[in-house]
Amino acid sequence: MKIRFGYVSTAITLWEASPSRTLTFTRYSKMTESERVDKLMSLTYLNLESTARMIHYNIAHEIPLYRFSSSIAPLATHPEVLWDFVTPFKEKWEEIGRLVKAKGLRTSFHPNQYTLFTSPRPEVSDNAVIDMEYHYRMLEAMGLEEEGVINIHIGGAYGNKEETIVRFHENLRKLPLPIIKRMTLENDDKTYNAEETLVTCQKEDIPLVFDYHHHMANLCERPLEELLPAGFATWERIGIRPKIHISSPKTEKAFRSHADHVDPEFIMPLIDVLRGIGQDVDFMIEAKRKDQAALALVEDLSKIRGVKRIGGATLEWK
Repeated sequence: MKIRFGYVSTAITLWEASPSRTLTFTRYSKMTESERVDKLMSLTYLNLESTARMIHYNIAHEIPLYRFSSSIAPLATHPEVLWDFVTPFKEKWEEIGRLVKAKGLRTSFHPNQYTLFTSPRPEVSDNAVIDMEYHYRMLEAMGLEEEGVINIHIGGAYGNKEETIVRFHENLRKLPLPIIKRMTLENDDKTYNAEETLVTCQKEDIPLVFDYHHHMANLCERPLEELLPAGFATWERIGIRPKIHISSPKTEKAFRSHADHVDPEFIMPLIDVLRGIGQDVDFMIEAKRKDQAALALVEDLSKIRGVKRIGGATLEWK
């Protein structure tokens, strides 16, 4: 069994490398037209430069997974802005995509918690469509629309899970089919557990991103030995190895909050189940220390007897 590791958005090891420099609409609205254009262009350029630096960093450290920032283009989805964030930077987007493809990196996006298809308010799902189109447009700009995925949660239950999940399926029809084909769904730490999310994934033919930390905070009845193989089968359509989100609790009291690093002891029960299944998987590390946490976890696990480090962030279990 092989496990590859990656991290989210920002390699904090790098100096001044945030790919998420932003601009509030309040500040934007006080600017002149030329100032607005200059600010949007300069911030997006810096964010793309940082993203390229991150890709080079990942290549140098053999980190095969990376989640792009959702905030590369400030105000790109604001209804009063909606600017062209691709054309002025066409070469830079394409450069990043070429690097990703050349080195076989696995990339993704994860829109924020407000990208919902469960709300009873139509404008919320309409905005979710705009946000998903924004993320898909970034994949297209990099030439990664047939490789990358866009991961979301089902959303809130609004007091009635059964009615809400029906609304989710209905609202999802608002999305263009190419975007649905690049979607994944993740189990939640409070509402829809892994089994409920799996059922939704199977109905929509959408891959399940299993979040182990969320699972431990919001358990379902189905054992992991049964749940995981069924979840892994949902990845067969797009031909990518299953992905699992990994983090550990900050404290026992703040169980749902992510710690700076991943405690190997917390995830060992999961790894034991994976070894029994014999499935190669990818781990996306969601710890606060990001790239440092990912590499530290690889180092910690590589010390276990029978585990061989076969790359900067890839391990093999004998």
